[in-house]
Amino acid sequence: MFDDVIAALKGAKCVAAMTGAGVSTLCGIPDFRGPKGLYKNPDAERIFDIDWFDRDPSVYYRGCSELVYGLGAFEPGPVHRALKRLEDVGHLDGIITQNIDMLHQKAGSSNVYEVHGSPIVHHCRRCGDEKSFDEIMAMVNANGGPEKLGAAYVPRCKCGGAYKPDITFFGEQLPEVAFMKSQELAMRADVMLVLGTSLTVFPAAGIPRLTLQKGGKVFIVNAQPTSLDRYVAGCYPDLAEFSAAIEAAFA
Repeated sequence: MFDDVIAALKGAKCVAAMTGAGVSTLCGIPDFRGPKGLYKNPDAERIFDIDWFDRDPSVYYRGCSELVYGLGAFEPGPVHRALKRLEDVGHLDGIITQNIDMLHQKAGSSNVYEVHGSPIVHHCRRCGDEKSFDEIMAMVNANGGPEKLGAAYVPRCKCGGAYKPDITFFGEQLPEVAFMKSQELAMRADVMLVLGTSLTVFPAAGIPRLTLQKGGKVFIVNAQPTSLDRYVAGCYPDLAEFSAAIEAAFA
């Protein structure tokens, strides 16, 4: 089924991959926009809204602390491992991800561009003090763990400011360096793999178009159709089958 993809990868000079929530759901992480996802919460728009965070950061910590600060319990899945395999054999130049779960790095991938940011670093909204994900996790665990956080608990700096993860909230710009490098990679790529994303969240969703505009091939593996399907070299529905095919072809 994936013969065209494998042939294109083997013949390409530069390969990019773009990943979305479908890659993480294979690991057991719920899709924010899925039927049981965070966005079914009536307060969802407030949880990742920067104005609301500055007004009341407990909305964020109460709303998704178990999800974000429980990410350490999850392990890379089949797509993460397949992409690491491609990198190891010299057939992947970089990964553009819309995910905030840090699993590509956990799988050992090197060039990962997180276009929606990451909780790996937190900054105080008042003085800019920096803490790592592990440091914030320690503060969270000291207060009962992510599943027991009270509505009033917020990790705070010595200055009194709230620590915010470097996740891109609504009302914030995408991380400039990550987005710029993602665009540069997309324009260089002979082949782009679009994996587990329906390409509905802009501006990140426009990145694969840059590969198409430069004459490159785009292959999409996603359970649902996307707006780019009619323009790409191939569309496939099953990420697990794709991952198994990659592992076998590049063993």
